[in-house]
Formats: sequence, C-alpha cells, structure tokens
Amino acid sequence: MLRLALTCIALCCAALVPTSTLIAATPVDETIIALERGAMDRWGQGDPSGYLEIFAPDVTYFDPGTERRVDSIDAMTAYFAPIKGLAMFDRYEMIAPRVYHDGNVAILSYNLVTYGTAPDGKPLVLRWNTTSAYALVDGNWKVVHQHFSYTKPE
Repeated sequence: MLRLALTCIALCCAALVPTSTLIAATPVDETIIALERGAMDRWGQGDPSGYLEIFAPDVTYFDPGTERRVDSIDAMTAYFAPIKGLAMFDRYEMIAPRVYHDGNVAILSYNLVTYGTAPDGKPLVLRWNTTSAYALVDGNWKVVHQHFSYTKPE
C-alpha cells in the first residue's frame, strides 16, 4: 500500500512539472554549451587559449577588470597574456545554462561559480553572471561577444 501511495505521489508531482523543463536541448544548445565548457575547463588550468580558439576575429568583451570594451581577437590575446598560468581554479559550476538560438546566432547565459585557492592559501569562491553570444562564422560557432560580471557585487 505504501508503495502504491508513493507511486501516485511521484506521478502527481511529475504532472506538475512545467513541460518546458522536459524539452530536450537541441543539438545547437549542446554544441554551444560544450564549446563553453571546453574553454572553461582549460581556463581552470590557467590556459585562456581555449577561449581564444572559440573567439571570432572581431570578438568584443567585457569583464569587471576592463575599463572599456575589448575589441578583436588580437586585443583579447593581449588582455589574457598577463594572466596565463595565474587565473586558475579547482572546479566550477555552470548553473542553469540557457541557449537562445535563431538562425546563425545563439546566446548562452548562465551563472558561474568557480572554486579555487587564493594566494594566501584560503579557499576562493567567485560567483559570476555570464553571457556569450555565438555566431556561425565560416561554418563554425564562434563567440562574437562575451560578458562576465560579478553576481551581486558588493
């Protein structure tokens, strides 16, 4: 009897879940998220070139360390050069990634939490709002704009 009651409760709960959460991601969604994860995996090891490889030649970029927008892959290469091997983390969470896709453009937004170690040896957790705009460039998805901001900055 308990088993039947638990089954009924589970079925009722499943019926209450919005159908939008049951829709599978499209192949484009999966590709975009995989590109971003691949670049982020390398970033965690101190290698920003994972992002440089998926940036379009005319990429634009903002983060809390920029005074103004960074324009072009050459400018991004110069911007990342001083932190190569220094900006590292042990693990990260990509929270609630969502891809909007229309034709040759896809926009990925997600919250990012990175877990690392500060120079003094203490744990360092950073929380980010992240948006990456992708476009098909010569048949490949490339980041044409990226923006990182702190979640609830103080």
